[in-house]
Amino acid sequence: MESVTPTQFGPSPNINLNVRGLKTSATLAINERSAELKAQGRQVFRLGLGQSPFPVPEPVVQALRENAHQKDYLPVKGLPALREAVAGYHGRKQGLQRSADDVLIGPGSKELMFLIQLVYYGDLVIPTPSWVSYAPQAQIIGHQVRWVRTDSSNNWLLQPEDLQEICEDDPDRPRLLILNYPNNPTGHSYPVEHLEALAKVARKYRVVLLSDEIYGEIHHHGAHTSIAEFYPEGTIISSGLSKWCGAGGWRLGTFTFPASLRWLQNAMSVVASETFTSTSAPIQYAAVRAFQGGPEIEHYLTQCRRILRALGSFCTEKLLAAGIKVRKPDGGFYLMPSFTPFKDALEARGISTNTKLCEALLQETGVATLPGASFGRPDYKMSMRLAYVDFDGEVALQAIEAEPAEAELSEAFLREQCSNTTTAIDRMCDWAASLA
Repeated sequence: MESVTPTQFGPSPNINLNVRGLKTSATLAINERSAELKAQGRQVFRLGLGQSPFPVPEPVVQALRENAHQKDYLPVKGLPALREAVAGYHGRKQGLQRSADDVLIGPGSKELMFLIQLVYYGDLVIPTPSWVSYAPQAQIIGHQVRWVRTDSSNNWLLQPEDLQEICEDDPDRPRLLILNYPNNPTGHSYPVEHLEALAKVARKYRVVLLSDEIYGEIHHHGAHTSIAEFYPEGTIISSGLSKWCGAGGWRLGTFTFPASLRWLQNAMSVVASETFTSTSAPIQYAAVRAFQGGPEIEHYLTQCRRILRALGSFCTEKLLAAGIKVRKPDGGFYLMPSFTPFKDALEARGISTNTKLCEALLQETGVATLPGASFGRPDYKMSMRLAYVDFDGEVALQAIEAEPAEAELSEAFLREQCSNTTTAIDRMCDWAASLA
């Protein structure tokens, strides 16, 4: 038999051109890098990966225990009881009239986002800065991406006139707009009147709107509004368990469609049947309990929001006092600070890009962040994303029960219960002071 050596099949030439050159998702790469440095004995403050620090609510964990025996393949579109629970959730939260038939379940909303780009023929419109995986998914599939620049002066929000400008150039062109809020990487959300204005433009040009609301339940004041309330016939709501339920590793995502886009849902389910088949059965049964909600889960959410709201404010105030540009977040657990005021001092040290900035910060302070370039920002802009979630959320939730219910959490509470995050911010501020 003729022997075949690995070198006969070179690693690069036979890779699909759409995939060649892509790297591991930046958020996952920084998590692995942080773990490697910690294994080497380095102290690392993990503000890179945006993983919820909070435990999965106990009623949901109990539901998983009770359903660990579930082993059968479930329907491609998802467990009927779960789809019904998701539809009911959107009815309670947004007043949307949806049924189980309108819901598609997948192994994480990230997978569903890939499928919709795969089956939908049209341009992908993404406001930038944006989450790291939207554009790479489009590249893998071979879709054109239309970036829409936003500005820090208006909290990095997509402006209706900018969407109008893109659409009016070719009004009949099919487009899929991804709108993520509270936003990753900025932490900002959209006021109701802003959503109404965006919905008006989207309706005029028949834009399919994918509203990524994975952080909706952790709006810091519990005031999340879905754009589907203003553009119900053209909006797909993306959600899941990873952020508000602390269950990122469970890998369960949901898409909720209007009846007018049933054809798109059906096309996605066909592809799902040939790829992931169905989502984990025990996880789906447990997720029913999560989407049913109730007093215990609402209390959990209230306390999570209190901690994140206080910590977001703490980080913002400290960074601003150190001369670092940043805006207070509305939800989620992200900030996008800018070291632009230190640009000359950074360049004097050979730091001319935000990629080099984050590397220097990691090496000199142990604080792991992600460069703005990973989120679609120009590399010469001295911006970064930090996730202020390096703390034990279970311990923090236990401690907050002793705090007055309506009181804002003190700095002393945050420094005791979220010490890794507060120390990381202190180190960033001290590092900035050393540049001056």
